[in-house]
Amino acid sequence: MRAVKTDTVLKIDFRGRATRPIDMMHLAKQALGDPGLELEILRAYSETMARHVDRLEQSTTVPDLLHNLHTIKGASVGVGAWSLAEHAHVMTTELNAGEPVNPERVEDIRMAVEEVQTFIADRIARAEAMTG
Repeated sequence: MRAVKTDTVLKIDFRGRATRPIDMMHLAKQALGDPGLELEILRAYSETMARHVDRLEQSTTVPDLLHNLHTIKGASVGVGAWSLAEHAHVMTTELNAGEPVNPERVEDIRMAVEEVQTFIADRIARAEAMTG
């Protein structure tokens, strides 16, 4: 990995290239190339993630945890938030294997959601500045 100055929106992957919390090429395909639809999807996704990460943190049973992890993972794959989907997948795998709840995994998911939401808010603000 090479040293590259980054901000809160970008991170560095192990191949040394900058990556975004959301794969915008994947999202563009999902939105059929419609930038307006991309923004609608991002808004809905951000709201869904906020709701389900809160529910994840408040879950008191493994089935509740698994339900919220399933939603987080599925929605994340849909928009191309690969890192967040992977965090949810890892926790799901651990729970399905009978391992106890790992609070660090929940915190990793919370942090990944915050990173995605920051990226989305910036993307929406830039789009609105260009049209307003």
